[in-house]
Amino acid sequence: MTVWVIATACCPLAGSVAGAAGAGARRAGLTAVAGGLGAVGISVFLLAWIMGHGPVRGLSGFVYLDALGAFFLFTVALVILLASLGSLSYIGAEERDEVLSRLQVRLYFAAFGLFAALMLASLETGNLGLLFVLVEASTLASAVLVGLEGGTRSLEAAWKYVIISSLGVTIALVGTLFLFYSGTALHLTSNERLTWPYLFAHAGDLSPASLRLAFLLAVVGYGTKVGLAPMHTWLPDAHAEAPSPASAMLSGALLNTGMYAVIRFYAIARAGLGPTFPQNALLVFGFASIVIGVLFMVRRGNFKRLFAYSSVEHMGIIAVALGFGGPLGLYGALLHTLNHALGKAVVFLTSGSIVLGFRTREAGEVRGLFAALPVTGGALLFGSLAILGSPPFGLFLSEFTIVRAGFTSHSPALPVLLLVFLVIAFVAFARTTAGMATGEPTTMHRRPYATATSGAVAALPLVAGLVALLLLGLWIPAGLDAAITRSMAVIS
Repeated sequence: MTVWVIATACCPLAGSVAGAAGAGARRAGLTAVAGGLGAVGISVFLLAWIMGHGPVRGLSGFVYLDALGAFFLFTVALVILLASLGSLSYIGAEERDEVLSRLQVRLYFAAFGLFAALMLASLETGNLGLLFVLVEASTLASAVLVGLEGGTRSLEAAWKYVIISSLGVTIALVGTLFLFYSGTALHLTSNERLTWPYLFAHAGDLSPASLRLAFLLAVVGYGTKVGLAPMHTWLPDAHAEAPSPASAMLSGALLNTGMYAVIRFYAIARAGLGPTFPQNALLVFGFASIVIGVLFMVRRGNFKRLFAYSSVEHMGIIAVALGFGGPLGLYGALLHTLNHALGKAVVFLTSGSIVLGFRTREAGEVRGLFAALPVTGGALLFGSLAILGSPPFGLFLSEFTIVRAGFTSHSPALPVLLLVFLVIAFVAFARTTAGMATGEPTTMHRRPYATATSGAVAALPLVAGLVALLLLGLWIPAGLDAAITRSMAVIS
């Protein structure tokens, strides 16, 4: 099974090879879509296999995939597939309009595939040292996507992203070293003291002081990749300047990869220190992120920055769910991870059609999407309702579960505070997106897609994502429920 695990991470590299070989947007995009389909297919197979046979181990722990890793692998693979479909249409339109040169198109697909492969690989290793290497490498690959357009603002955003993210991952490395040090009294080899299952199994024997510091440093370090406040400052600029399919990857896949690393440290800290300290720490960072995200969503301006601050808020909600703890908190956190990934992929891919049609990223300059671009307007409105946790979409169910967890495990003050910020976020986000979708149409610079075929390709990930979110709000398949339940067992 180790071969299949490695194959999952290799699938997106097909698009990288096509881009590096000089293929245009259409051929490289189709290859990227094929790679995304392969990654999703194998991830489903691995998740089903692990549910019946247990974790996959190989190469002395450098390859390790349990139920939690397989759940995140499936989630990230879905986002990669949706973003690959978005890339096929969006980058193709940019190439036809000569906004991107042939070299930039090749560079995009080469970096896109490498970025996707590194994120998948990060979820497939049990070794803390290798995790650090893969996450840091993903920073460099994704920075190419952020600065692809080559303008002053995009290059500045890419530089800011590299500096802040690299600093954060370096802090996570220090946390890793403290975790390694906390196990010096254990009769484990050096490699075993860097491997998830061994550390989790011996968490009770780790040095409490070192473990406590290791957890805090990991939350700060990997929390930088997650976008937790106050380490979130790279995120709005990077999301605003990157091509829209790359923004979908950053929000729906990269943030979840960082959260996966935080959850692994959380599981070890919880087993070694008890639940109180790690849960309180995540509550602090989670509520700080919700407050920052909601306050900046109130401001009108660049709609991609609005979506980015929404990601800060939702990552905070997941952290708060982990902080609430208990079965409901863990279930809600994992379900929200999947729901948010799908929802944010939809809204960012929708933003791509808006950017192509209106040649602006300012919300005030876009009106009448329903009349001008019916599919895009509908996707924006329904995607916004989904992201805001409106019934019957999946995020309503996951947020409802998280609020219930708060009332079950804590005093009413915290879940009530969470509800207040959710209401403010709803009003702020909906005010902007509803204004863009309705009213008299703003004059478009061009139709966003030149042919009916490319328009259908652009609509496919939007419709698929919204249908998935609707189904998750009405019905959770037994297999998915079992996967989440098994993942909860890995954490607790």
